[in-house]
Amino acid sequence: MDMKIAVIGGTGLIGSQVVKMLQAEGHEAVPHSPSTGLDLLSGAGLDDALKGADVVVNLSNSPTFDDASPAFFQASMDNLLAAAGRHDVGHAVVLSIVGVDEVPDLVYYRAKALQEQLLAAGPVPYSIVRATQFFEFVEAVLSWTADEHTVRLSPTPIQPMAAADVARAVADVSAGRPLGGIRNVAGPDVFTLDELGRITLEAKGDPRKVTIDPAAGMFAAVPGDAIIAKEGAVIAPTHYRDWLAKH
Repeated sequence: MDMKIAVIGGTGLIGSQVVKMLQAEGHEAVPHSPSTGLDLLSGAGLDDALKGADVVVNLSNSPTFDDASPAFFQASMDNLLAAAGRHDVGHAVVLSIVGVDEVPDLVYYRAKALQEQLLAAGPVPYSIVRATQFFEFVEAVLSWTADEHTVRLSPTPIQPMAAADVARAVADVSAGRPLGGIRNVAGPDVFTLDELGRITLEAKGDPRKVTIDPAAGMFAAVPGDAIIAKEGAVIAPTHYRDWLAKH
């Protein structure tokens, strides 16, 4: 059955790919974002976006990872769920993070966990897709704790995946029946973050050295294997080294 699917954050890294995938399958997938006149925080444009929609996919993100992020997710979800209820939307999908409820020391993870709770408690049948970190963000992670000679990285276990594989998982769930729960998706390989850094620098011909610093960067706050694939997770096909070779 072809459906009308409103994709909020539909012009971003994941959203633009989700829209293309759903359209290729015959669905009427419509991207919505600030550039199309949608403001989740004020609610402006939401009624127009959700009118006649069978499914709403929320890929919007807080503009910051700091103490302002819980307020963003609270307000945006309140507005979204109220509008989805008004327009009898039959399925709401949110993209979240594997292990998001196991990292209490990161305010952004607490904010995303709040987003999940609001969705689950809301009036609309729902699905949560939890993904691991994206390959596309590895360079940014390295830049947070780097100088001209050294990149300091924690030995946190990480199981990254390609944004295209994340988009595929979101598109598949969006076109299906509401899960009423969580689907975990992850990359095929587990690395420590410092190991991932070395692989990345070597592939790019970057002469800087990686040093292990258990206190460096955001992922230092992650306990144990918290952000590694859970039992029953869907394992994505793309390997990091293969992806690096093409990018």
